Amino acid sequence: MSHDPTVNAGDIARLAGVGRAAVSNWRRRHDDFPKPVDGTAAQPLFALREVEAWLSRYGKSYQVSLADRAWQRLKASGDLQLGELVAAAGGFLADPGAGGEGLDEGQVAVLRELAAEQGAPAAYEFLCARYFEAHSRKLSVTREDLAALMIRLAVPDGGIVLDPACGVGTLLLPLSPRGRAMGAPDGVRVLGQELEDTSARIAAARLALRGVEAEIVHGDSLRRDAFPGPRADAVVCDPPFNERSWGYDELTGDPRWEHGLPPRGESELAWVQHCLTHVRPGGLVAILMPVAAAGRRAGRRIRGNLLRAGALRAVVGLWPGGPDLWLLRRPQSGERPPSEIVIMDAEGDLSRVEPGLRDGAHRVRIIDLLDDEVDLSPSRHAPRGGADLGRAFADARARFLAASVDAPDLVVLDEPRDRPVTTIGELVKAGLVTILQAPPRMSADGGDLPVLTADDVERGTTTPSGATTAEPGLVRIQPGDVVATYATARVVGQDGAVLGPQLTLYRVDQRRVDPHFLAGFLRSAGARVPAGSSRVDARRTRLPRLSLSEQRAYGDAFRRLAAMEDALREATELGETLIRLGHQGLADGRLRPPA
Repeated sequence: MSHDPTVNAGDIARLAGVGRAAVSNWRRRHDDFPKPVDGTAAQPLFALREVEAWLSRYGKSYQVSLADRAWQRLKASGDLQLGELVAAAGGFLADPGAGGEGLDEGQVAVLRELAAEQGAPAAYEFLCARYFEAHSRKLSVTREDLAALMIRLAVPDGGIVLDPACGVGTLLLPLSPRGRAMGAPDGVRVLGQELEDTSARIAAARLALRGVEAEIVHGDSLRRDAFPGPRADAVVCDPPFNERSWGYDELTGDPRWEHGLPPRGESELAWVQHCLTHVRPGGLVAILMPVAAAGRRAGRRIRGNLLRAGALRAVVGLWPGGPDLWLLRRPQSGERPPSEIVIMDAEGDLSRVEPGLRDGAHRVRIIDLLDDEVDLSPSRHAPRGGADLGRAFADARARFLAASVDAPDLVVLDEPRDRPVTTIGELVKAGLVTILQAPPRMSADGGDLPVLTADDVERGTTTPSGATTAEPGLVRIQPGDVVATYATARVVGQDGAVLGPQLTLYRVDQRRVDPHFLAGFLRSAGARVPAGSSRVDARRTRLPRLSLSEQRAYGDAFRRLAAMEDALREATELGETLIRLGHQGLADGRLRPPA
């Protein structure tokens, strides 16, 4: 096997700024495209030098950043060693004085250069992101927004938090100074245990580089507990699901099973009790569970005991297919158990969880749950929201009936008008349009600056859903700017956000060019691109040469079409909500047909 840097089809697509389909076309149509040097038939690997030479020969623009070269350096030693090398890279970046044990001189050199360019934390997160992408089937990485939610719900300021299945550390990253700036607790000490040694080392490096005081231990938490006893003020956990070899035979008499011996096929209930015994009285546990764990018959006795003891406080359905979030509290001596539990369905919107836990509308009496099934499934109990469901149905019906779809009245011509045309590229040369893009390595998953993302624009909104931190090269959006993906374009009416990745911004001289006019023709050009095409050259977009008043007439028509599209999308969403609430209310007895 060659030890020169190699790339897969996805890497080539990234370097050349095209889609994977384009790379497949190049391989099929060009006999001189580099042949694979390693990998498999389904996942071939190509020599980076040969790919660079081929792209240059055909005049295809590409850019191999320093970060990409560092990643390829690590990959060159082979897939079997990749995890070890990523862990070693983290150890070196966290402590350069250690000398980079396990890395060769070239890898150490490029890591030093990358850390100098981006800073050690950002450099390592880039390498980790590529590693997680390459091993997505083997690694389970907690969503960052979910990790932040769990930390906010369970972890107090100045306490000790334990993650007994910490993986690569993602669930603990919100405890960094950057996370604290976004509402995470302060002054927390972290304990973590992870079965896989490589993952444990990666987690330790990520936390160290983020400034988190952490003790991460390699080992099997259930069989060889590194932190016995109720030492923590909070436990957060995203355990492995459906593990049948979790230690049932060896751990039958373990004192952790205060609420019952977990059945062999219910490893998740072993993790629940493991977490609960590690918090001090009054301490909280936030743990992710598979949807089935709330209703499987084998676990009903343990679920019932958790309810009777007052340990299980909430079950939250996060999104269809799971996971669910269970919130538990270790009872204090002599404390009277609560009579209710919160069972709610967030329906994919994590912003609903914290208000839903506070408002009391999703409470269910524990005595009503202690039947032969002890089924805590949010899909079964979430509709029991009392008057809330009725109000929600009435509100959705009123909004649905009020939704109006206003179609523009356009004149139909017998023959298309013959008009002089120009292109966006010519407008750029004339100084009437400026094209801007976000920095190539920009992150939109955390910080104090709002970011307008490509998903926002595709969903028909200009309300930013992303966030980032200040860095050079960020593009501030101004009113009247046109933001576009390859398929759609919109005019932004407010400022205050920055442009996100995969978006292009067109800033027009509004004394000469109407922004809605430009956005309409950009949108029309994107709609005509054949399916599967990898790239659109927006500079070639043709549009008629018109006076500003004529442009505004066209722009108004395009604006009304966009408003009509938004109204139809809203009506569809409202209609789906109305249907769902109607079914739930009729079945649950909160609604009835008119007399």
